[in-house]
Amino acid sequence: MLDFAIRYLNVLKTDLAGLNLTNILDQDEFYHKQILDSINPYLQSELFQKEVQKRGVVVDVGFGGGFPILPLAKLLPDIKFVGVESKRKKVDAVKLIADKLGLTNVKLVHSRLEDFIFDRPATITFKAVGTIQDYLPIINRTTSDISVFLYKGPNFMELEGDMIKKLEKDWKLLENQEIKVPGTQQRFLVSFAAQNVPRGTSKTLVKLSDFL
Repeated sequence: MLDFAIRYLNVLKTDLAGLNLTNILDQDEFYHKQILDSINPYLQSELFQKEVQKRGVVVDVGFGGGFPILPLAKLLPDIKFVGVESKRKKVDAVKLIADKLGLTNVKLVHSRLEDFIFDRPATITFKAVGTIQDYLPIINRTTSDISVFLYKGPNFMELEGDMIKKLEKDWKLLENQEIKVPGTQQRFLVSFAAQNVPRGTSKTLVKLSDFL
């Protein structure tokens, strides 16, 4: 993955110079804080591995500069990845990066989470800033075969623990696992499973199935 990190960083510094997709441009720091921080949760969590392999589809919401979706797509070439991002410039930039890095298992969508519907089984990832209360209640779905993995900092339970109780009707906490990433702050991988039969929606939404 080190060679992948070097090529990724080169695209950021040349083709996308000035776009500010990340402020981490030192090679060693980029490798640890962006690449390893993206893939180590998968490498260290047996539950994450099981859920991804079972469904074969990962949807990364709010991927920003391409993390964790592109490093995970490199790590897992047989898995389909769909990225959902509300900022068009980031979608276009990360498409360019994916093309430059030869990642053929990635599709990127310009959409907001609330305008997207999970009509097929999937594992969802969030690395974006925000609370579980910001994300879980607005996930539209017509299937109960959904799991969610959030990349969180060390104070997750202190800041968001009380939200788990409020969401338990629809989402069951599966795991809150510490992840070790050299050279970065303490990381936790927090996972939830959909609890019930999803409610219908009358909105016209962007379908996951359209990108598979």
